[in-house]
Amino acid sequence: MAELVLAIGTSHGPMLSTPPDKWDLRVRADRADPAHPFRGSTYSFDQLVALRAGENLAERNTPDERRARADRCAAALDELKRRLDAAKPDVVVIVGNDQREVFGPAITPALWVFGGESVFDEPVSAERLAKMPPGISISSVAIKPSEHAVYPVHAPLARHLIEAFVDGGHDVTVSTEVPQRGSDGPTGMPHAFGFVYQRLMAGQVPPHVPIMLNTFYPPNQPRATRCVDLGLALRKAIATWPEDLRVVLIASGGLSHFVIDEAFDHALIDAARANDLAWLRSIDEALLQSGTSEVKNWLPVMAAAGAAGMAMQVIDYVPCYRSEAGTGNAMGFVVWQPPSAP
Repeated sequence: MAELVLAIGTSHGPMLSTPPDKWDLRVRADRADPAHPFRGSTYSFDQLVALRAGENLAERNTPDERRARADRCAAALDELKRRLDAAKPDVVVIVGNDQREVFGPAITPALWVFGGESVFDEPVSAERLAKMPPGISISSVAIKPSEHAVYPVHAPLARHLIEAFVDGGHDVTVSTEVPQRGSDGPTGMPHAFGFVYQRLMAGQVPPHVPIMLNTFYPPNQPRATRCVDLGLALRKAIATWPEDLRVVLIASGGLSHFVIDEAFDHALIDAARANDLAWLRSIDEALLQSGTSEVKNWLPVMAAAGAAGMAMQVIDYVPCYRSEAGTGNAMGFVVWQPPSAP
C-alpha cells in the first residue's frame, strides 16, 4: 500500500527568484493595472495606496526589509528541500497551474493530469526572453534548466489517480504529451512545475505525477469546494494503490498576490492547521482571483494531508511587499508530516 510520507505547500512567485533590489521592476506594471482584485473588489494602484494608508506598508518595503524577507524565503526553501530529500519519495504528486504557458486561450482545461511516461522542460529561448516584461525575465531563467531536460512520470499511478478522480465525479483532461503553444519554440512545463523542479529538486526530479488546475481564467475555474473534493479523492486513491510507495504531495503557488492580504492568508493557514474543510470549501470565489487564485493548488493538498491525519507545520510566512499599495507576493512555506515523523 502506498504511504503518504510528506506534503509541502510552497509559493513560487517571481520575487523568490529575483534579487530584492530588483523587486520594484514590477511596480510599473502594478501602477498601470486599473483593476487589482483585493478582498472581493477591484482597485487602481492609487486607490489601493489610499485604502491601505493606515497599514504603514512603506515601512515594510525598505531595502533592508526586502533583503531580510528575501533571506527568510531562501532559508525556508532550503528547509523544504531538506525535508523533501529526507522523505526519500518514490513518487511525487505536484499540483500546479498554467498561465497560458502550455494551453492557449482556445483550450483551457479546468483539471489536467499528465498520463505519459515523461515530461520535458526547456531553457527560455532568446526570442521569448526578449518579449518578457521587466521583472519577469530574471525569474523565468532561474526556474528553467540550462538545457533540454526530460523528467520521469509515474504513468501507472497517474492512470490510477485519473480513474479515481473520474469515479469521484471529476472531469479530467488527460494528455500523454506536454502541450505547447506559441511560435518561439518549445517552452516545456509551466512555471509552477519548473519552480519545484529547480528550487526544491535541483533538477533531480524523481518519478512524479503533474496535476494542473485552471486557477486564473474564467469561466471554468474549479471552485474551492471542488478543489477540496479533489484532495479527498487524491488521498483515497493513494491509500488504495496496491504497491509499496513513499508518496509526497507538493502544492505550488500562492499565497495572496498580486495584492497581499495577510488577514486572508492567516485565516487560510489557521483553517488548514485545524483541518477545517467547511471553511476551506466556503472561500468566496471573488477572493480567489488573480495570483491569489493559486491558493486553489494548495486546497487539494491541504485536504489530502488532513484526511491522512498529518500534522501541519508552518516553516515560514513572509509577506514580500514591493510598493506602498501592498502589491507583491505573500510567500508561504508549509509541511505536513505523519504524527510519528521525527
